[in-house]
Amino acid sequence: MNLFDSVNKSYSYAEFMQLMELLVAEGKTTGPAQTESLIFYTKLNLQRMRRWEKTFQLQEVLANKVKIVKPQTWWLITEAWCGDSAQTLSGMQKMQESSLGNITLKIIMRDENLSIMDQYLTNGTRSIPILISVDKQGNELFHWGPRPAPAQKIIIDWKADHAGRSYEDIEKILHTWYAQDKGQTLQEEFLSILDV
Repeated sequence: MNLFDSVNKSYSYAEFMQLMELLVAEGKTTGPAQTESLIFYTKLNLQRMRRWEKTFQLQEVLANKVKIVKPQTWWLITEAWCGDSAQTLSGMQKMQESSLGNITLKIIMRDENLSIMDQYLTNGTRSIPILISVDKQGNELFHWGPRPAPAQKIIIDWKADHAGRSYEDIEKILHTWYAQDKGQTLQEEFLSILDV
């Protein structure tokens, strides 16, 4: 049995964006916790993703590589309020679009799929997004996440020593890193893990 056979609902990128727009219009988010801050992040993330759709530039070498990878499904575990997902998902979609059908991206909600999520913990936590690539037989090819290595280091260093910085402070540092990096590290990491 494939780990993902238990998934009840998955979304394409376009369906996920429609869901985000609906949630923002209704003042909601995904998952059981409908807090003011998570609803705010959902709205902010929709804006971030729309901006990335316009500005994300796929490197030619990566665009060529995804055209020759073996057929695979990318299962992305996330939630609408996840800031790291908002910074990386549009790039993953660009990879899928360039793959000539070799890559199928399926987005699933973390809190609806905890049995899957718990197979991919980061330092014992349910950090998202996590992307798991499987072949047609359901064999795992690789997994990636929850964020590019330099961004992960920002979070790890902060958790080790807050140095008087709040979560909001570190969020600003993290999202500034994403803006300056322009998706280059994400692409370099996928170049190194994609087998042809």
